[in-house]
Amino acid sequence: MSPLKPPRARRVAVVGGARVPFARSDGPYATASNQEMLTAALDGLVERHGLQGPGAVGEFVAGAVLKHSRDFNLARETVLGSTLDPRTPAYDVQQACGTGLQAVIAAANKIALGQTESAVAGGADTASDAPLGVNDRLRRILLEARRAKSPGARVKALAKIRPAHLVPDIPRNAEPRTGLSMGEHAAVTARAWGITREAQDELAAASHQRLAAAYERGFFQDLVVPFRGLARDQNLRPGSTVEKLAALQPVFGLDAPGPTMTAGNSTPLTDGAATVLLASEEWAEARGLEPLAYLTAYETAAVDFVGGDVAGGEDGLLMAPAYAVPRMLERAGLGIEDFDLVEIHEAFASQVLATLAAWEKRGLAPVDRARLNTAGSSLATGHPFAATGARVVATLAKLLAERGGPGRGLISVCAAGGQGVTAILERT
Repeated sequence: MSPLKPPRARRVAVVGGARVPFARSDGPYATASNQEMLTAALDGLVERHGLQGPGAVGEFVAGAVLKHSRDFNLARETVLGSTLDPRTPAYDVQQACGTGLQAVIAAANKIALGQTESAVAGGADTASDAPLGVNDRLRRILLEARRAKSPGARVKALAKIRPAHLVPDIPRNAEPRTGLSMGEHAAVTARAWGITREAQDELAAASHQRLAAAYERGFFQDLVVPFRGLARDQNLRPGSTVEKLAALQPVFGLDAPGPTMTAGNSTPLTDGAATVLLASEEWAEARGLEPLAYLTAYETAAVDFVGGDVAGGEDGLLMAPAYAVPRMLERAGLGIEDFDLVEIHEAFASQVLATLAAWEKRGLAPVDRARLNTAGSSLATGHPFAATGARVVATLAKLLAERGGPGRGLISVCAAGGQGVTAILERT
């Protein structure tokens, strides 16, 4: 018997996207769960692309970074609560801030290999409804009481509880291996690469101005689904200027001279959800849906942000895209100059600028700023961790489509844990 031939990879189309407006934490979505937000985004996608009915979509892939125990099967529960066919298989993925893009890659791989014809990928996160853990000492006592063989032994175990044990474990925005927050890590990298305060504020102001302009021209009309009274991203400040941002006090890197990172040039804690529809060309054509773009390459990378060259800037927590993108471009036979648009997730303005500098150091051409984040990015929209990747994919695909001809776009997303997820979208 001759061996089976490997399947020929098919092109994967990005057909459309839908997301709820992103909101600042403890604001309009303070009582909204990951599932509720993700369901709203998914329902918007289903309605806009006619995905109702049996077997309309092959599967749903999504995730969240901050998850309650009730979110253990988030993607599947979202399907069951949505207007999508309840027989649609679903599963969760998680790669910190790269979750949304990694969900897209997971779905795209199955489509490329012919294992499914269509899929929805996405993610959601709420910083408002973050899970609170039981104090670990209390947890151990409660487990001891559960294992007790008699009422007396149970009472004896519970008698060990003290008032201090009732203080919950609150999630911290810090890396477990360093104890530093993402902002403090970014401040180290900013110093290493000599990123100035003025350059950061310029990038942040441009992000707000470009997002505002995109809303004004109706760009997001078929990408954003109103939710809980919001129709636009709450963090958006259309009147942002370098001068206004310059008045803000630094909040990260205060342990060293000349701190440059403020609340204005850093992404705020955010709640939100986003989805994107992917399909084979044949599936889209059969349903009369015009692909916006095609996902043609992707790459992940990680750095040693604990023992590597952190002080020198090479292995900063958010610098993995500095390695992933050159590797991906070499494999694809492309250079930065071959891209019409570049989307870099703006965790911090300093991180974007350090990434651009690192690409140049590794031999890539400078990125034309007129092509960078042309409809704004995370500094203006906000950043619900697992939702950002799907937001970026849908936004970039539509930006490429509205250009009218062939084009190519680059996506770069940094993530906690020293990771990076990158991709290429194209129109031919």
